[in-house]
Amino acid sequence: MTFDPCYTDALELLDRYRRREVSPVEVLEAQLRRVDEVDGELGAIIERMDGEALTQARESERRYRDGDARPLDGITVAVKEKHAIAGHRVTEGSLAWDGIEATTDHPTVERLRAAGAVFHARTATPEFSITTYTQSRKWGVTRNPWDPQFSPGGSSGGAGAALAAGMTTLATASDIGGSTRGPAAFTGTVGYKAPYGRVPGSGPTSLDYYRGDGALARTVGDALCMTNLISGQHRLDQASLPDKRIDAGRDVTGMRVAYSPDLDGYTVDSRIAANTAAMVDELVAAGCVVEPIAIGWSLDDLRTATAGHFAQMMSANVDNLVGDRTELLSDYTSEYLKLMTEVRKHLSMFDAVRAEYTLQQTLAAAMDGFDALICPTTAAVGFVAGDNLFDGVEIEGQRVSWTEGMLTIPFNVNNRCPVLAVPSGFAGSMPTGVQLVGHPYDDDTVFALGRALEERRGRLFESRVPEVGVAKSAAR
Repeated sequence: MTFDPCYTDALELLDRYRRREVSPVEVLEAQLRRVDEVDGELGAIIERMDGEALTQARESERRYRDGDARPLDGITVAVKEKHAIAGHRVTEGSLAWDGIEATTDHPTVERLRAAGAVFHARTATPEFSITTYTQSRKWGVTRNPWDPQFSPGGSSGGAGAALAAGMTTLATASDIGGSTRGPAAFTGTVGYKAPYGRVPGSGPTSLDYYRGDGALARTVGDALCMTNLISGQHRLDQASLPDKRIDAGRDVTGMRVAYSPDLDGYTVDSRIAANTAAMVDELVAAGCVVEPIAIGWSLDDLRTATAGHFAQMMSANVDNLVGDRTELLSDYTSEYLKLMTEVRKHLSMFDAVRAEYTLQQTLAAAMDGFDALICPTTAAVGFVAGDNLFDGVEIEGQRVSWTEGMLTIPFNVNNRCPVLAVPSGFAGSMPTGVQLVGHPYDDDTVFALGRALEERRGRLFESRVPEVGVAKSAAR
């Protein structure tokens, strides 16, 4: 296999660095050239940090030479713009908020820096990370490397696009309604929504139990490595959990896995459904016992829970930041705030919590006797880049709300459940994905299942990469 610095996974690069076969500077320079070649078309990167990154890469090179390398030394990480880097401005992609200049690193950034990571780019999000696609008045439209007519999803869309296009080795992400897992499915990458508290955040939004920060990668092993490095208690987040090293080594033979093709009511594209069924077959071939189930929950309860929660939490935060500068907002943000203002008149936080409790208890009962659940990550194959989706999205001849184009948000309501999103195949030009859902805080099981699927299916980017930009990746 030809060595490609733009697509080699982090674990292999670490081994090559230790054996002095290639240097972090060489890999960084190759990826910076890749950014030059493709990002004009994709719009994934909102800030380049070439100079800082070269300094960091040279320091990593020295540590390998001196024999004191750190766990992630020399590995490039593209940082989602909302994750603060000291000395850099956080704006959340908004013209309506002046933002802040960070004086300290976000806990995820702090831990990756301590591990020797090289920060070379910051990635695009939708305004205030509130949509399942990535575009804003501030940064324009971000496009999918697999098919630029589509979005890479949101809100970690820039991160997913950067990974799929070979512009970085790892990327940071966050997830409050599917913002890690949606881009993972749409870009063929691996995304992890850790159980609430596993990965520390920064306040006050870290206290919103729907959300969490995490890893985007091209392989299960890389996602696991990064997750272990950023997990554990942190002084800035009193909701963060004690350290736990996640282990993907559990034998999946005999595991009982529940299978839901539609989470009791989502309309799912038939190609996604077929790819999900193929992943079920792979689990069976790996020795798992897989059984279809009906979960028993109501999408009306889900709508009550999420509308009430977002109205009282996320939209209230955006209102506070924006104030009277609403004329500068992107169109979808304006519509979102108007809708949530009305919702607040009719739904209290207790209404949301009551519906959340019902959904959580129903899922727990449905998963009783099973080790995990498998289901699609998205219902739609993709969202057209630049479309605000006010009219929803068409799936299998039906027009549904854009919020129902992904099957992710139920597991933000059930946010103590770990969810690993892995590729499941392709639907035409676009990748598709599945979610592996575990019982509360059982990270080990979902990573073991993800590892087993990857071993059977192979790593997507070893056999196929997007053809984007003036330079195509070497044949693999």
